[in-house]
Amino acid sequence: MLKDFKEFAMRGNVVDMAIGIVIGAAFGAIVKSFVDDVLMPPIGLLLGNVDFSNFFLTLKEGSKAAGPYASLAAAKAAGAVTLNLGIFVNTIISFIIIAFAVFLVIKGLNRMKREKAAAAVEPTTRECPFCLSTISLKATRCPHCTSELRAAAA
Repeated sequence: MLKDFKEFAMRGNVVDMAIGIVIGAAFGAIVKSFVDDVLMPPIGLLLGNVDFSNFFLTLKEGSKAAGPYASLAAAKAAGAVTLNLGIFVNTIISFIIIAFAVFLVIKGLNRMKREKAAAAVEPTTRECPFCLSTISLKATRCPHCTSELRAAAA
């Protein structure tokens, strides 16, 4: 059983998937930092000094301290129930960036597969130089116009 598990774990697809998961997690952390630290501060500044990470609605005040709360951290420390809209917006923007990056990677892989498949397929037909109909490469006479053709000139 241990031998079978080792064989399964070392199979190419499993190793590739593990590498993809690790790289994906790292990429997700980079995108999250980009959204939280680079993209949202200027947007918040343009919208009148709004800090999206602290944009929340208090649904129920906390038992430790009454509202209003200056920040989301203060509301959580007071035990308040909050609706964290700013964090949700940041998460949506992160998702859109990651989804777009994955789309570009998949699009590039599909393009490479199509180019590889197109290069691998050899033509099996050619055009008759007299009547321009499609004929087999091996044909010595056109079945449409009955013209004699050179042997398998491609």
